[in-house]
Amino acid sequence: MEYKGKIVKISGPVIDVRFEDNAVPPINSLLTVTEYGKHAEVAAHLENGLVRAIALEATEGLRCNLAVTSDGKGIEVPVGDGVIGRVVDVLGRPIDEKGPIKADHYLPIHRNAPRLSEQKPATELLETGIKVIDLLVPY
Repeated sequence: MEYKGKIVKISGPVIDVRFEDNAVPPINSLLTVTEYGKHAEVAAHLENGLVRAIALEATEGLRCNLAVTSDGKGIEVPVGDGVIGRVVDVLGRPIDEKGPIKADHYLPIHRNAPRLSEQKPATELLETGIKVIDLLVPY
């Protein structure tokens, strides 16, 4: 389902958006300001189709009545060996000028932690070079 709305208030990184027909995207959904391609994430549902979102990019240039859309999905970032050593922004886009990321797959940033049985215990020491930390937290 595609949600359509308009910005009604901007206060720093906080953006209030009113959606048509009181149909609001779920919390943690990604919003896109159509004209500028800037993004925000739904943080709270207020009243009568109004949501409060947190901007994920600078809000300069944004103004009231700009169109906002959402497909109701959250932010998904690339994961896998292709991401190791890369620098990405909050949306998973590379910002290190090393070209596109070759990702195995994408996972949502808001998800449940893996079960303890799925985790691998640390078996080797992680040396930081700082004696106090290496003594107190060896793994």
